[in-house]
Amino acid sequence: MAVVEAFRLPLSEDLSGFIALLRRLRVPCRVSEEAGEQVLRVPAETVEQVRQLYQRYPQGDGMVVTEQPARRGGGFFASLRRSPLTAAVLLLTFIVAAITLLGGNFETIRWFSFTDFRIDGDYAYFATLEQTLSEGQWWRMITPIFVHFGLLHLAMNSMWYWELGRRIEQRQGASMLLGLTLLFGVISNLSQYAFGGPGIFGGLSGVLFGLLGHCWLFQKVSPNEAYRLPPGVVVLMLVWLVICLTGVVDVVSFGTLAIANAAHVGGLVAGCITGVVGGMLARRA
Repeated sequence: MAVVEAFRLPLSEDLSGFIALLRRLRVPCRVSEEAGEQVLRVPAETVEQVRQLYQRYPQGDGMVVTEQPARRGGGFFASLRRSPLTAAVLLLTFIVAAITLLGGNFETIRWFSFTDFRIDGDYAYFATLEQTLSEGQWWRMITPIFVHFGLLHLAMNSMWYWELGRRIEQRQGASMLLGLTLLFGVISNLSQYAFGGPGIFGGLSGVLFGLLGHCWLFQKVSPNEAYRLPPGVVVLMLVWLVICLTGVVDVVSFGTLAIANAAHVGGLVAGCITGVVGGMLARRA
């Protein structure tokens, strides 16, 4: 099946509605960025019909597009079935939150922390990373992402993982989401340990900044509907990162809330790299 160029449009043109219309009509299509323009390619035998359709419905047919969720149907539980890995990661996160009492049970937290530790009176003694790895405790490279401190910490991170994880799982598959989650988890944990030293830290936020960077730059390099984030989301997350880096949050919370800034930055940088690479590969596909 020969695939040809249907038309070119400026990057500022929102094609999401029209792409949704084509998918609803089961017309194969691919959008890529070339020379500062969006290029829509479709099978050669459909190109004239697609051009005529765009003339009539450049923003998509509202009636057709709004029928799509209803056709897929099923609400929340259907979303779980369509995103099993995203749901599984969140389930594991909730289980760890329960057995660690949301950061209150240090006897169980020590099994998930980046390095082992023991508490003696008012002091905590941590093993080194070298000791941890020499004892074969490799699981600690990833397990801190499942530890959360407080209900708000858990709720916010879970909400964002559900939003970003589903996009990647449905666009690039469960294996890609698993690989990115593990990669960003290890990188963010290592970054926090390298810059913050031994300590108790945790949460999905380093992974979330990685997933955000991945979706953001993947969409820039290879525009697609799945990774088109709501307006202002990227700006909001980056502003929050900058605020955390200034130390304002630590001051306002009187030291009761420590932000793992190195984990956030490490995850974001890694996500931006995978987003660019993934987008370039998608354009060549």
